[in-house]
Amino acid sequence: MQKSGDTLFSTQFVLLALSSVLFMGSFNMIIPELPSYLTSLGGKEYKGLIISLFTLTAGLSRPFSGKLADTIGRMPVMVIGVIVCIVIGVLYPLLNSITGFFILRLIHGFSTGFKPTGTSAFLADIVPINKRGEALGYIGVAGSIGMAGGPVLGSYIAQEFGIDNMFYSSSIVALLSIIILGGMKETLPNKEKFKLKHLIISPKDVIDLSVIAPSLVMTLTAFSFGIILTVVPDFSDHLEISNRGTFFSFMLIASIFVRFFAGKASDKYGRVGLIKIGSILLSAGMMIVAFATSTIMFLSGAVVIGISVGINSPTIFAWTVDLVDDKHRGRGLSTMFIALEIAIGVGAFSSGFTYNNDPSNFPLTFGLGSILAFSSFVYLMIYTKQHTCLG
Repeated sequence: MQKSGDTLFSTQFVLLALSSVLFMGSFNMIIPELPSYLTSLGGKEYKGLIISLFTLTAGLSRPFSGKLADTIGRMPVMVIGVIVCIVIGVLYPLLNSITGFFILRLIHGFSTGFKPTGTSAFLADIVPINKRGEALGYIGVAGSIGMAGGPVLGSYIAQEFGIDNMFYSSSIVALLSIIILGGMKETLPNKEKFKLKHLIISPKDVIDLSVIAPSLVMTLTAFSFGIILTVVPDFSDHLEISNRGTFFSFMLIASIFVRFFAGKASDKYGRVGLIKIGSILLSAGMMIVAFATSTIMFLSGAVVIGISVGINSPTIFAWTVDLVDDKHRGRGLSTMFIALEIAIGVGAFSSGFTYNNDPSNFPLTFGLGSILAFSSFVYLMIYTKQHTCLG
């Protein structure tokens, strides 16, 4: 691990950021088109499963990816995640039935169960301790560029060249991501050769109790993202916005801008105070979208949500790394990611039922996300008071 005062922008850091741009772009570029694609297959009533099945396997794989990252290395874990994206992108056009589609969504989830865990552990290994929040902010910028550009590019390809070519393009983008990984060096000292025993998971490999607080905050805030991923494409159609990726782009561009400052601010002023601000903004943004009756109001809500994500994401990650023991960094990050996947999955699944393909249910659906985001703020107020008393 680098020590305080070392450089931040090393070759390894830049390559990791570029790989993150491409990886995040690869699976996000198909998301806006999936609800209509599923409808074309005859499964419009199952839209809530599009994201929830994906996050189910992502969450289930986290204990494995966390343990493997701490034993066989960060690089193999990242490679596994990218390979899944490459293969599944090719298979979507081939298994074009409702059952086949959902089987692929399940398997596709392994990609985010592995790649981000390896990326976060690798990043924490190579950056200075006193610049951890700033580094996570920048790597978040990289991921957000992929998340912002991916949906727009994917929708464009689907509209101009067909849905099958959109899926194939996602595989190509993922392939570029793995090519970049080839220029990076493993950072885990004393890594082990893979053995089947590494796949044996005990309870301590699943949950790291030291990071319960940031994991709970992640759960309360990421619930909204499950709603957004599931319902926003239909909301865009309702408002007659032709490109279903527009909302995501506005949200993520705002997130990118804020990430340049949020991570560094959390290093200087503290994690919890900044996340309080992010939670309030998320609650407000979800409420704006809930009652949006125009494109301007809809996209304004996207910007406010994007600002909150730009604040919360790098800060929660940095808070997690602060709390976990260095030897169990993969496990600690895995615990936080499990919370993330559960929240997105439950948010997506429940919003499918709450929305029920009825635009009159938009206020209730997004309002629930707003309430949970505000609950995060309340929890952090209690957390701050308790720790002030203990201190």
